[in-house]
Amino acid sequence: MKKHFFKIASFLMALIVLFSTFTFTVAQHYCGGDLVDFSFLGKAETCGMEIQKVSDSFEYSLEKKGCCEDEMLSNTGQHDLKLTIDKLTFEQLQYVFPFAYSYLNLFLEQNGNTVPFNHYPPPFLVKDINILDQTFLI
Repeated sequence: MKKHFFKIASFLMALIVLFSTFTFTVAQHYCGGDLVDFSFLGKAETCGMEIQKVSDSFEYSLEKKGCCEDEMLSNTGQHDLKLTIDKLTFEQLQYVFPFAYSYLNLFLEQNGNTVPFNHYPPPFLVKDINILDQTFLI
């Protein structure tokens, strides 16, 4: 269960890094205030009701405002990720080396007969505490 949780958590963190650095643009086409088309990869298709300009020889011409409107929503991602570790500061090295040392020691095979308190003998028993406190297991 713990192994599956770590796999799911690492996959979610990878997705978070991917989407935080991902830049995308959404193109939307509105006609009369209603959304007609949207596109993630290119320009949204129009509804075909755009007003075409007629070239007249008149100096002043009336222009009608069309009912169509194009809107572009863009999200710029984070582009300041540090991809190489060629220049580490002293504070970063103080963190990286102990972490690497302790992580690598997790995979070393240790002898099962190791007694960590072998060089430290127990204290001398001056009085028998069970008789002194008169506590007996019945």
